[in-house]
Amino acid sequence: MAEKRRGRRWLRITGGVIAALLLTVATLLMSAWSAFGQRADGARLARMRASPRWHDGAFVNPQAMWNDFRGAMAGTFDTSDDASPSGAVAVVRPSARAFAEAPASGLRVTWFGHSSTLIEIDGIRVLTDPIWSERASPVGWAGPTRWYSPPIALESLPPIDAVVISHDHFDHLDRATIMAMRSWSNLFIVPLGIGAHLASWGIPDARVVELDWWESKIVGGVQIVATPSRHASGRMLPQSDRTLWAGYAMLGATHHAFYSGDTGLHDTLEDIGRKLGPFDVTLIESGQYDAAWPDWHLGPEQAVEANRLVRGRVMIPVHWGLFQLAFHSWTEPVERVLAAGRCQGVDVLTPTPGESVEPTVVPRTSVVPWWPQLPWKTAAQAPVVATRNGVSTDRVTPAGCVVR
Repeated sequence: MAEKRRGRRWLRITGGVIAALLLTVATLLMSAWSAFGQRADGARLARMRASPRWHDGAFVNPQAMWNDFRGAMAGTFDTSDDASPSGAVAVVRPSARAFAEAPASGLRVTWFGHSSTLIEIDGIRVLTDPIWSERASPVGWAGPTRWYSPPIALESLPPIDAVVISHDHFDHLDRATIMAMRSWSNLFIVPLGIGAHLASWGIPDARVVELDWWESKIVGGVQIVATPSRHASGRMLPQSDRTLWAGYAMLGATHHAFYSGDTGLHDTLEDIGRKLGPFDVTLIESGQYDAAWPDWHLGPEQAVEANRLVRGRVMIPVHWGLFQLAFHSWTEPVERVLAAGRCQGVDVLTPTPGESVEPTVVPRTSVVPWWPQLPWKTAAQAPVVATRNGVSTDRVTPAGCVVR
C-alpha cells in the first residue's frame, strides 16, 4: 500500500510539473502569437495572386536562391570572437531639436543602426524599417539583442510622412515599434501582403499602401517606388514567402535616394539604375552575410557592386552595427565595404549610429572610424559570391575588387 501511495504521489507531482510546463509554453506562445502577424485574405490576397511574382501559393524570386545547408551548420562552430561588441558602442544621441530645421541641401540621412534610417528628402521624411525594440524577435525574452539603446526616443522623432518596410522578417518589421505609431498620421508603404500584419496590429487600412515591384506612391511630391530584391519573407515557417520583399527608390524634384532592403545580387539592379537612377545616396545592406547563403544577402563587396549597378553617387552601408545575425566580426562589413570602395573609387559614408549626414555636401575625402580596430576576414579569405540558380557569378576577385 505504501508503494502505491508513493506511486500515486509521484504521478501527481509529475502531472503537475507537466501541466505547469504546458501552461508556461502556452502562455509564451500566446504572448508571441500577435507578433507573428496575420495572413492576407479577401481583396488583399486577390491582389497578391495577381502579381507576376506569385506562383503556387507563394512569392518566388525570378532568380532562385542557393543555400549550402551543411556549410551553414558548420558556420555555427566558426563564429568570430568579435561577432558582438565587447564594450560600449559609440552612439550620437540627437535631440528632437536636431530635426527642427530642414536640411540646407534638401537631403539628409540619419542612421539609427541596422536598417533603420530617417531620410529627409525634398521636404518629406521617410523612416526605413524602424526597430526600436530590445530584440529582433517575436518575444522579449529570446532572440538577437541590440547592442545599444535607440539613439533617439521614438516619440522624439519629427513628424514622419512615410514609413517604408522592406519585408516582414523580425529585424525589419517590428510589431512594438509599429504599434507605437498607431496614433501617428504617416503612411506605411509596404510590399504586397504585409498590410495584413499591420491591420492585425491596429493600423487603419487608409494609412497602408501595398505595392508590387515597380509600383509607386507619391508622398508630398516625392515618388516612392518599390523595387525588386532577391530575398525571402515570413515570420514563422507556415507563412514563408507569403508576403513580398522589396527595396525602395525615393524620387524627389531635386534628389534621388535608394534603399536596397535585404537582397542578394540580382539581374534587376541595373534596371533600377537605368529606370530610376542616378541616386544621390544609396543605403545598401552590407552586413549579416555568409558564404553558405550567398544569395540572401549581398556581402560587402557585392554591396559596392550593387551601388554601381543602381548608379549611386554616395553609398551608406546599412544592415550592420546593431544585431548579431551572422558569424563574422561585427566590424567586418564596414571594413570590407571601405576596402572595396577604395578599389572602385566609390564614395562611402560611415555615420556613427544616430549621426545625421548630408550626402551631397559632406566632405568625403577621409573616413574616421568610430568602431574599434578588430580582426576581420578579407574578401579573399571569406568571399561572398552570389549565384545564378546555383552557379557562381564569380564577381569578386581574390584582391577583393569587384569585377565590372
